[in-house]
Amino acid sequence: MSGAGSAAVSGAGTPVAGPAGRDLFAEGLLEFLRPAVQQLDSHVHAVRESQVELREQIDNLATELCRINEDQKVALDLDPYVKKLLNARRRVVLVNNILQNAQERLRRLNHSVAKETARRRAMLDSGVYPPGSPSK
Repeated sequence: MSGAGSAAVSGAGTPVAGPAGRDLFAEGLLEFLRPAVQQLDSHVHAVRESQVELREQIDNLATELCRINEDQKVALDLDPYVKKLLNARRRVVLVNNILQNAQERLRRLNHSVAKETARRRAMLDSGVYPPGSPSK
């Protein structure tokens, strides 16, 4: 079964061999994955926005707890709660950084794939093939 990995199938069900088949397969795979990648990107963006809001609310709550603690005539020990809030804020920031890095890698990967697809499409349209690849 040599050559089975280099053949793709056209929309009509006929095998397409060689670089055209690989490019057709790559383009089809890219188009298949594009909606999922875009949806994932939008979800990551929404999570990052909600985490920024959460971090701001944690900061506001910690500030308010400190103010309440200072204004109370009866000594309430709110320091452990403030520390817990600040620890939660630190974890939110950490997760946000991880999501930001993952989103940036996803964006770069998507850009690279789109660039490579455009380059291959241009090569196919011009009829120029890279050295070492089988011709039409």
